[in-house]
Parts: sequence; C-alpha cells; structure tokens
Amino acid sequence: MFSINDFIPSFYSNTLESGQFQWTAPSNIALVKYWGKKENQIPANPSVSFTLNNCMTNTKVAFTKIQKQDNFSFDLLFEGKPKEEFKPKIQKFLERIEVYLPFLKEYHFTIDTENTFPHSSGIASSASGMAALAMNLMSLEKALRPEMTEDYFYQKASFLARLGSGSACRSVKGQVVVWGHQANILGSTDLYGVEYPYTIHDNFNHFQDTILLVDKGEKQVSSTLGHDLMHNHPYAEQRFAQAHDNLDKLRAIFENGNLDEFIKVVESEALTLHAMMMTSMPYFILMKPNTLQIINAIWKYRSETQIPVCFTLDAGANVHVLYPNSVKDKVLQFIQDELVGYCQNAQYICDQIGIGAMQL
Repeated sequence: MFSINDFIPSFYSNTLESGQFQWTAPSNIALVKYWGKKENQIPANPSVSFTLNNCMTNTKVAFTKIQKQDNFSFDLLFEGKPKEEFKPKIQKFLERIEVYLPFLKEYHFTIDTENTFPHSSGIASSASGMAALAMNLMSLEKALRPEMTEDYFYQKASFLARLGSGSACRSVKGQVVVWGHQANILGSTDLYGVEYPYTIHDNFNHFQDTILLVDKGEKQVSSTLGHDLMHNHPYAEQRFAQAHDNLDKLRAIFENGNLDEFIKVVESEALTLHAMMMTSMPYFILMKPNTLQIINAIWKYRSETQIPVCFTLDAGANVHVLYPNSVKDKVLQFIQDELVGYCQNAQYICDQIGIGAMQL
C-alpha cells in the first residue's frame, strides 16, 4: 500500500519538451454507495462498484514545455470546441494535485475530451472524465520518471482522480473496485480505489447494466452539496455502519454467487441513498414519478418470472437495471416491452462490466 507521501516525487530522471497522450476511462456504478465525505475527498464510508464498459470519456492531452509560471496554462475543448464553463473544475483539480505533480506549471496543456454517452444524460461524467485526465497526466509523469512501477502508476492515477471527483478513483483499473478502508478487504484504503482482491463467482462475469434515461436534465442538487449534507444528518452514523455491513455481505455473495442476496443488498443500498437525501436538511427528492414506475415494474416482473434482475440508482432519476449475462435476452425484451415508455425520448444505454481505463 502507498501513503500520501509516496505520491510526492523528489526528482525526475528525464525531460520532455512536448508530446501527447490519449486515454479512455469508464463511468462506474456503485453497488454499496459512497455518500458523505471528509476533508480532501476522503469518503465517510467505503464503497464498491462495477466498472462499466461502454459509457466512457475519451481524453487527449497535448503538452508543450514553457517557462515555469505562477498559473496553470491550459485550454479545454469538449468535442473539439472550447468549453469555458468546464475550466474552473479543471483549475481546482490542478490546484489540488500540484503537490503530487510538480511539473504542471512547466507545460501548456490542451485537453480535448468527449463522452461516448450523451452529455447531460444524467450519467456521471465526472468519474470517467477525471479518471481519463488523471491517466494522461500520469503518462506524462511516467515519461519523466520511466522507472515508475505499474502498481505505482495505477494507484497514483486513482489517488489523483479521487481529488477531482471521489468516485473517479473507481474508474481507473479493475472490474469490481473497492474504495475506502474496510477491515476485512486486504489493501483497501481511503486514498484510492483497489481492484476487489477476492474470488468473484461466474454469475458476475459479463454482468449487464442497462441504463434507463428517465430524466436527462441537470441535477437539481450537486453531488458535492449532497455529500456535505451528511455532516449533520440524523442518520449518518447508522448509514456509515450499514455500508460497512453491506460490504461484508457482498464479500460472501461475490464468492458464492447468490443472486437473491445480491439483489437485496444492491436495491437496499439504492433506496438508502435516496432516503438519506430525503431526510437531510435541506431535503430533496431526485427520483421522478417514472423512476418509481420502473422500480415497481421490475419488482413485479421478478416476482412473476423469478428472473434475477434488479435496479440501482445514482444520485439522480435514472435507473440502472442490473442482471446476469445468462438472462440478457429475456431482460432486454422486458425492458423494450415494459420499461422504455418510462424513459425520456425512449432512450436507454446497454452496458456491462468493463475493465477500467485504456490507453488509445
């Protein structure tokens, strides 16, 4: 395991005048949710997620050496066009990570980024976006310090991504990723995401996630504000304890492949996340009427067919429909027959478990 001090470099053995790197990084969907954080993007409770395969951010970073200056020098393009409103978030990210990448003010960067999913679709693009950017910056650091190990490269990338967006640390490497210290999960830490280190049953191979786009509008409450509302939340301590307990349960479930127990944990976690929002002060509801229609339809279908399909939710109205690959055809038929009508413009995205970021 690496500590914070391990990520502060003392010297670089190489120099580089200019170049470019390109990485693609996925979104992820948490099974045990992280909600509430401490200073410096440290999670109040551990979480575990499936890495997605199709909902990706592709980011190209070109860099040119300049005279070191007081400010960061960068241009930001989204789908090839300047995107000024994204710049403050990148500026803040660079400020947070400068101590770990001391070369940042010695280069001008052109960051060109695009998503494979529709922007403002309600799918979290901050996780995939910050992970992709962190991978590019780590590629530059590796060029300046070629002796860097692969372990260090990926764990520092996850550490940096976390400072841009907490859940981004789960989008760097692995199919199932744990973030946050959990006593019985070897190597787990609050500082970065780690690949789940234990046996995972075949039932979870190629697990499917079909994302139903119920509401593609901007979220009415930012995740940052939502996390902050856990500080004085009346149920915060019970919630954090529940997350640890559910992660314990998932360890046995991943090993034995019990899909009924998996469904109980995952759906309970999704509803608890929204219960925390509804009972904070101020309180808010991010579900829409069609979110509830979909949940009820899934429960009815599962009860009638015994097919192990379930839902989870992020901090929004969209529904992630999770199911094993073995029932894919039946569940997709059910989605087309009964659920598409609840989606905005009948839009949904078919995804499945992926492996993390990839260099292009």
